[in-house]
Amino acid sequence: MNDPSSPGNLPRTRSGGSPAPLPARRILLVHAHPDDETINNGATMAKYAAEGAHVTLVTCTLGEEGEVIPPELAHLAPDREDALGPYRVGELAAAMAELGVTDHRFLGGEGRYRDSGMMGLAQNDRPDAFWRADPDEAAAHLVEVIREIRPQVLVTYDPNGGYGHPDHIQAHRVAMRAAELAPEPAFRRDLGEPHTIAKVYWNCLPRSAAEAGFEQLRAAGHSFGGPASMDDLPGVVEDGEVTAVVDGAPYAGRKTAAMRAHATQIAVDGPFFALSNDLAQPLFTTEHYRLVRGTPGPRVPESDLFAGIAGIAGLDGLDGLDGLDGTAGTDGAAGTGGAAGTDAGADGTDGAADAGRPAATDGAER
Repeated sequence: MNDPSSPGNLPRTRSGGSPAPLPARRILLVHAHPDDETINNGATMAKYAAEGAHVTLVTCTLGEEGEVIPPELAHLAPDREDALGPYRVGELAAAMAELGVTDHRFLGGEGRYRDSGMMGLAQNDRPDAFWRADPDEAAAHLVEVIREIRPQVLVTYDPNGGYGHPDHIQAHRVAMRAAELAPEPAFRRDLGEPHTIAKVYWNCLPRSAAEAGFEQLRAAGHSFGGPASMDDLPGVVEDGEVTAVVDGAPYAGRKTAAMRAHATQIAVDGPFFALSNDLAQPLFTTEHYRLVRGTPGPRVPESDLFAGIAGIAGLDGLDGLDGLDGTAGTDGAAGTGGAAGTDAGADGTDGAADAGRPAATDGAER
């Protein structure tokens, strides 16, 4: 399925050649393009990697349609050399090295699915565009990864993909479908033994954290063309919808370095960054999630995505934040209100996202 030459796809083996046992805690993240993982989950990934958990990233496209920020790399753009995808593979590898993540793969193998571009563009209709992929066919590639790694936790986007990009919406559909198919004994036993993922989370950002981040941005100033707006941030939700808060402050430096590694797509200025639109937004190192499948830990919001999973030694979620008032190390996102409830009863299977919802109006592809 995957490119066997990719370091993230090499099997774990003992010196004798037999498979090495995986760590007790295993988390899988599914993203649309290189850089999405770092913007959304970079601190979380660095935290769990540093703690010894097995962190697997599956990226669905190479991000070929991204807009290039550095003028000296403009020749890579899809309307010129169309060489951005392979270049971003290198950026992703560098970012993962900064986060300490060694298992990073591309869905179906490197280049199997192409970046679809922003919603409504002609690129959506390319035969190889991820947006046009059959969700069940694409999900089978992810089922193979799930049955190999056997993660307890899956992280992906909400049904709108956070902000309406077709590849983000499709990544949600594929991830949720794979989570349904992986435990089915009758589905593709050639892909491995069935496995049930205990907890599924969607990325999100509580409104009060976003507001606090913008307040700091206004007070501190920045080097970009102007400030972004709340509408430019993906996955903004009301505070009560947040069920997990991961304090990534100790890993702020790693996340910032990983974002800098995605230099064609991201410009970083201290605790702020901008995409190709040159609009400043906060660089959040406290990361937030919604539990949509599985049983939450003993306290909500959880501080550990593995909280409440039977047989997992280590963090139990009891030593975390009482509410959503944790301040990130560099993003300054202050109090975000009281404790959230849990929506674990949500089935999370609604793949029929509103594909007609406008994508981010700034034109910057994340």
